[in-house]
Amino acid sequence: MALIKATCSDCGDVELRSKDVQVRICLDSAEASYLFRCPVCRMVEVRDAESHVVDVLLAAGVTSTEWHLPAELHEAHHGTAISHDDVLDFHALLEREDWFERLSAMTDRP
Repeated sequence: MALIKATCSDCGDVELRSKDVQVRICLDSAEASYLFRCPVCRMVEVRDAESHVVDVLLAAGVTSTEWHLPAELHEAHHGTAISHDDVLDFHALLEREDWFERLSAMTDRP
């Protein structure tokens, strides 16, 4: 098992085994990152990784996970963006006992 040197934001340079690191690769954008739990402070660190770093980590035996961007990113969005006031109004609506009925009436379509 290979030793990998990484940097923790709080503890500085730390040594990890390949089983302590994970690579994540987005299949849609080809962006990648790696993550590890610092062996000193136990905090999880996530770092962006260029393709050559990914290649080295995978060659060292690090496991990888592939993922896709959420489908919602490809949906068309219409209308104005939700504002802070909209969130406050929604919160106030949820405090009412009849919130579901009122919300249903607002979203009924002919």
